[in-house]
Amino acid sequence: MNISRSLLALVLSFSFISQQGFGDDWPQWGGPGHDLVWRETGIVKTLPTSGVLPRVWSTPIGEGYAGPAVAEVNSRWCVFVTDRIFKQRVSFERVLCLDAESGKIIWKYEYPVEYSVSYPAGPRSTPVINDGRVYTVGAQGHLLCLDAQNGNILWSKNFVAEFGTRLPTWGMVASPLVEGEQLITLVGGQQNSLIVSFDRKTGKELWRSLEDAAVGYAPPVIFEFGGRRELIVWHPTAVSAINPENGKLIWEVPYGVRYGLSIATPRKAGNRLFVASFYNGPRMIEVSPDGSQAKIIWAGKSDSEINTDGLHPMMMTPVFNGKNIYGVDSYGQLRGLDASNGKRLWETEQATGKGRWWNAFIIPHEDRYFLHNEQGDLIIANLTPAGYEELSRARLIEPTRRVQRRMTIWSHPAFAMKSVFARNDKEIIRVDLSAK
Repeated sequence: MNISRSLLALVLSFSFISQQGFGDDWPQWGGPGHDLVWRETGIVKTLPTSGVLPRVWSTPIGEGYAGPAVAEVNSRWCVFVTDRIFKQRVSFERVLCLDAESGKIIWKYEYPVEYSVSYPAGPRSTPVINDGRVYTVGAQGHLLCLDAQNGNILWSKNFVAEFGTRLPTWGMVASPLVEGEQLITLVGGQQNSLIVSFDRKTGKELWRSLEDAAVGYAPPVIFEFGGRRELIVWHPTAVSAINPENGKLIWEVPYGVRYGLSIATPRKAGNRLFVASFYNGPRMIEVSPDGSQAKIIWAGKSDSEINTDGLHPMMMTPVFNGKNIYGVDSYGQLRGLDASNGKRLWETEQATGKGRWWNAFIIPHEDRYFLHNEQGDLIIANLTPAGYEELSRARLIEPTRRVQRRMTIWSHPAFAMKSVFARNDKEIIRVDLSAK
């Protein structure tokens, strides 16, 4: 009997891991694993030679930078996205729920909000879907918890009014993080509330931690070091590790960045943590075997946005696989670095272009990579220590936002249901990428 129970527990455990790590949803920033990796199988190896990706559907929406999230709600696959619209010159932020099969809007929740932030083209934060709830953060600091089935408001917070948050220049960006019964998010408030944990069901504050005059933009993430879970918060003055159970500081590595540009999601491989900023470049942090201490083992030597030696990304999150690092530099150069010392192995402008803040998002898939650049192209490529090899490219969606004399799209797509879901300031689309 004990053997049978153990075997059943083991089977259920593997089933749970499979569902968590290899599900075909994209329920939050970074996908199901929060690591920006697409794990579905049966995906195309090349894109159509015509250069045009056929759409399953297209639905008009308003402006915004926030990427979509895809999840199953009561046996129905749904897409969640936020945008900004105007009604008689009054500005509203909206949360939209669409049917993933047809693209039809199921419900929407909207609220008036006046923007005071720079680049006021809509909300930035990817929604989080968990246990029948949708969590969103607006550009002006409105945190909402909505019923995922009907859009009814369950609870909400106003960071500015309730915590005294001084909004960062480009607004609130970081997506929240669900950890057990907690919803952990950047708040940037006063009285030690840079990051706050709420009861995810009721909105009750559980703990608060850290003080920083600037908020930053990088989402909080949880990694395991030394056998324990640590909440990693990269904010404009340091990289901090916190006990997610109570908010107490475990270790902290100073890393001041100009203009509060802590943006990219921290990346982990083994006992090392990689972060990189636009002006101040990269830092490789090594955490002690017991997870109680950390130190910088190498750093970029440039504090310039132009004369860069390592990797100075603006808004994309680099790939760090333990041996190598791949990412887009400050003026659009796609680069490969040796992760042991930060030295550049190669660079190319083939995948992107050249210009300030030029961007592309990189998503590992099996033995290759999908790249979504700011011109709206979807690219399949090999990235290796030897260089960049483009395998296929097609237009995914039109860039609609003018920046630095060029048209751009700065919204990260979602990869789910063997499809890619992408948006610009006019529409959200689904393109089937399943191998036929």
